[in-house]
Amino acid sequence: MRLRKRARDTEVELNITAFLNLMVVLIPFLLLNAVFAQVSVLQLNLPSSEAAPPSDPDDKKPLVLEVLVYGNRYEVVDRQSGPLKIIENNAAGEHDKDALRDFLVKVKKQFPDISDVTILCEDDTDYELLIHTMDTVRYYNELVNGTNIKRNLFPDIGIGDAPPDTSAAASDTGGAS
Repeated sequence: MRLRKRARDTEVELNITAFLNLMVVLIPFLLLNAVFAQVSVLQLNLPSSEAAPPSDPDDKKPLVLEVLVYGNRYEVVDRQSGPLKIIENNAAGEHDKDALRDFLVKVKKQFPDISDVTILCEDDTDYELLIHTMDTVRYYNELVNGTNIKRNLFPDIGIGDAPPDTSAAASDTGGAS
């Protein structure tokens, strides 16, 4: 009986001073060093159905640019006139993004008003390859007075499925004969 009465008589005081000191230092430190989520959004467009000829010949665009991504190469194509350039993989077996960018810079200089491109990929194309290709066709760095300046190439990007790779099928059947 006596033990119970003694427990009621003594009041324990909670000392939170050390905890408050820790919070005063920790909260500003965390707020200053926190990296808030950075979300980058890229507006993509579905490929347009411009395969049908326009009703008025004057409405025809000078260039409808497509970049086809296959396992062993890039193909740069004008939808209206056909292939412009085939860029094979580099010596390391990777897609040659630098050669693609260099060719697209030449195309941009010929057609400065064109800003849209469609990237067509096979079903098994790696996501990273698609993203790197999108970055390659969107912009390039130009050296002006010793300073790198980011210039737009074809910022309006559409994505879609590439047609079946007929050259790979032709080489497979050609080698078997």
